[in-house]
Amino acid sequence: MATAAASGTGVQSARLTLWVLLTVYIFNFIDRQIVNILAEPIARDLDLSDTQIGLMTGLAFALFYTVLGIPIARLADRQTTSRPKLIAVALALWSGMTALCGVAQNFWQLLLARIGVGVGEAGCTPPAHSLISDMVPPEKRASALAFYSLGIPVGSLLGMVIGGLLADYLGWREAFVVVGLPGVVLALVVWFMLRDPRRSDAAAVLRAKSQPAALPLGKAVGEVMRSRAFVLLVLAGSAAAFLSYGKTTWTTIFFQRTHDMTPGQVGLWFGIIGGVGGILGTWLGGYLADRFGAKNRRHVLTAPAIGMALAVPLAIAAYQAPSWPLALVLIFVPQVCNSLYYGPCYSAAQGLVPLRARAIAAASLLFFQNLIGLGLGPLFFGVLSDWLQPAYGADSVRYVLYGAAVLGLVPAFFFWRCSLHLDAELDRKG
Repeated sequence: MATAAASGTGVQSARLTLWVLLTVYIFNFIDRQIVNILAEPIARDLDLSDTQIGLMTGLAFALFYTVLGIPIARLADRQTTSRPKLIAVALALWSGMTALCGVAQNFWQLLLARIGVGVGEAGCTPPAHSLISDMVPPEKRASALAFYSLGIPVGSLLGMVIGGLLADYLGWREAFVVVGLPGVVLALVVWFMLRDPRRSDAAAVLRAKSQPAALPLGKAVGEVMRSRAFVLLVLAGSAAAFLSYGKTTWTTIFFQRTHDMTPGQVGLWFGIIGGVGGILGTWLGGYLADRFGAKNRRHVLTAPAIGMALAVPLAIAAYQAPSWPLALVLIFVPQVCNSLYYGPCYSAAQGLVPLRARAIAAASLLFFQNLIGLGLGPLFFGVLSDWLQPAYGADSVRYVLYGAAVLGLVPAFFFWRCSLHLDAELDRKG
């Protein structure tokens, strides 16, 4: 992370960029995930079904997020685009739309506001991944992207804790406004503080002018999808995201319905347990990928494959626990294991494609992860919960989560299969 890229960007500039981008990604996930802890009070206030909850928390956001991700990544790959300014505009947009969620008076207004959040957040990660990959050498890439990916568990933790407490003491509407508006201020910081190395460094500018034009969109996507390892990585990452987003939404509801906890209690305790577990798993995944991947490239994805499989029995035990303190204790290790894939997955995606297709690679992976994971995960489990309610009542969510735990073997299998191709393909297209 502390190493300057060959473009001449200084060590301090790289560190500053990583810390600012981490902060942006934390805001990204606070605004994205706060709706999970607020879902139950929103449902009671607006009289929503579990299917509508799944649609609001997942597909409405993910559909526009994924569709816009590819053209935004295409824009980010252009040598003339300032990636920090692109991120700043996106941040201001999604933060403002998060605040507008708080004034929604019915399901459709809330759905439109969530769509706006998705539109804004589409402009964050593809240019951020491209920017980071330009600023660190390949042997440090997994750790750097894992550091950036800490925004996922940290943002989810803060979204849970802050959102839950604000819901208990102020209300769900005020919670959206309080967490949304600070992002607009952060957007100004990003705009004026960060510089794109390919535009601000003289040597990088000269190199950029001498390089051929950016790959046409069709050719860039073709280059990305030509890699067999990348296709397997997409399958693995999409399956992992499907379970991660689905379980996060419905685990928060599970604690409220099954263990009679308030949103504030769930936000505080599950937010801390899940957030700390996610932070530890994300950091550990990047560390293990860099350490053992340097000796054998296939081991970049060994930890995610093993971790996903180990999480299955412990997650089932957590959902069976008779009390919420025991359930939270048991759910900690699965949270760690299920978070090991963030850094290795995104790092491998950047190393399996040509340099001029890195943002497209990130956007392609995010397209499938978010359309399948964020879009369909919460919605699928919500529909399944509605289907099981006549037979199991409030326990329908518990049985949905049992199935989600067992399905963790699917991404474990695909991560293992992808690892078999890494030695032949990783970092061969520089």
